[in-house]
Amino acid sequence: MTSETPESQGGDPTPGDAPANEEELQRRLEEQLRKVRVQDLLLESVASILNLSARRIAKADERDLEQGRIGIDAVRAVLDLLEPEPREQVREALSQVQVLYAREAKGAGGDEAPPAAPPRTGEPPPRLWTPPGSS
Repeated sequence: MTSETPESQGGDPTPGDAPANEEELQRRLEEQLRKVRVQDLLLESVASILNLSARRIAKADERDLEQGRIGIDAVRAVLDLLEPEPREQVREALSQVQVLYAREAKGAGGDEAPPAAPPRTGEPPPRLWTPPGSS
């Protein structure tokens, strides 16, 4: 008689293959870490920073231009560490976020924390950017 753990009830990508104990879980984590490259983690982090920055700039109820600027600066600082293909895609996404920032900063009279504005009509909200191969 076996009882299913929460991990084996659909949360694990390989059903029925739940770790038997903590040692097994640790072994699997170690195995996954051996496969992860720093560039992959950096790209995932950059995507998250870009998306959060765009959100902090574009969403009136979450607007924080200082946070948007910090995100832009962070991505610019690590851009050259990315591999060539994703670097160009990140550069394009970064340009879009920079344009969004410039538009909002100008509309706010240069203040770092502009008052909340109603959403723009006719303009789609910023889309989440995902690095290639992560979907």
